[in-house]
Amino acid sequence: MARSRDERTVGWWLLAAIVIPFLKLGGRYRFRHLDRIPQSGPFILAPNHYTNLDPLVTAYTLWRARRVPRFLAKASLFRVPVVGAILRASGQIPVERQGAVAGGADPLAAASRLVDHGLAVIVYPEGTLTRDPEIWPMRGKFGAVRLALEHGVPIYPCATWGVHRILPRYSKKLSLFPRKDVDIMIGDPVDLSPWANGPRTGATYAEATNAVMQSITALLEELRGEKAPLERWDPAAHGQTEIGRYDEPGAGAKQA
Repeated sequence: MARSRDERTVGWWLLAAIVIPFLKLGGRYRFRHLDRIPQSGPFILAPNHYTNLDPLVTAYTLWRARRVPRFLAKASLFRVPVVGAILRASGQIPVERQGAVAGGADPLAAASRLVDHGLAVIVYPEGTLTRDPEIWPMRGKFGAVRLALEHGVPIYPCATWGVHRILPRYSKKLSLFPRKDVDIMIGDPVDLSPWANGPRTGATYAEATNAVMQSITALLEELRGEKAPLERWDPAAHGQTEIGRYDEPGAGAKQA
């Protein structure tokens, strides 16, 4: 595929000059299969989510692939020191807990505009930090597959592992020294053809979302060198809220 004009403008280069050295203070980043990311045209990157530092690491991943990162992010992340300032400066889209963009707009409509302009969009299918006690991907939401099916764009699964050693889940305390190994893997695009021409129903979106979550989990299994639980964690089945912080017994089991 021919490379399009580099999206990385002077402003983005200046932002990268601030963010990347900060990220490298605490981590050694090992990227696998970056070549799978398209060099032009719209697509959705769907990563796992287990720490508030994830957006910067995912953004760095796309930057290394010569694409500019844009994503829907929880509005609460915009209040996190450093992370929030970077999100605002780079024009990311804050999504309120109720699912609306700050200001009342539909978050998928905002993402659709990015797709229509041929840009990459990062969507965390879980919608919030995973509630799984062992930090495996939990049940996903429909936003990523709705966007993909309605616009005919591919979803690339992505898994990261090790970011929690720099910033643990729910923590505000960075651990920069010694530097931690962080692994990032990009998967092949998820095959959404079984649902491409079907009805746009909750059942359709649920099945397609499950396919996306399976792809993300398979990548993470490879990075972690272990198998995920057979049953994906569902917060509702465990009486858990998906708003705000949730601490469960044994949450630190995989933090080390």
